[in-house]
Amino acid sequence: MKSEIKRFGRGFVYAWNGILAAVQQERNFRFHLCAACYALAACWLAELSRVEWALILFCIAAVLAMELMNSAVERAVDKPDTTHWWSAGAAKDMAAGAVLITALGALVIGCCLLLPQLSKIMGRLLAMPWVGILLLAALIPAYLFIFRYHNATQKGETTNGKTDS
Repeated sequence: MKSEIKRFGRGFVYAWNGILAAVQQERNFRFHLCAACYALAACWLAELSRVEWALILFCIAAVLAMELMNSAVERAVDKPDTTHWWSAGAAKDMAAGAVLITALGALVIGCCLLLPQLSKIMGRLLAMPWVGILLLAALIPAYLFIFRYHNATQKGETTNGKTDS
């Protein structure tokens, strides 16, 4: 019983390690994280209902989960042997397509919920100009996080610190 609980707990550790690896190594995952922060700020400014918040949070979770799956597929089929190169490429393209469809669906839902609230969002930004300034200033660290973030692991080293042979 105790070992089953321990194994169960380790599953959460492995999942967390996978998320951290995606943050460290996957630019697109970092982009989606930053986009999620801006979407959440827009939802706060729009004063959405609880159901609308739940829908936005579900969309964010779906996009991030799909990006994790895409990264996993890319890693699993990277550097295939010559007999499987086409299948590997197709698998990677399909996984990327799944992310695109999910992100576009989330964008449509976000637009449906937020565009009717645009005047409220703008009114709140005018009433609280510091929020607009903060959001604009946050673009710089967001850019650096997305495009300039350096991988914590060195080339040839895996995330657990062991060197690939």
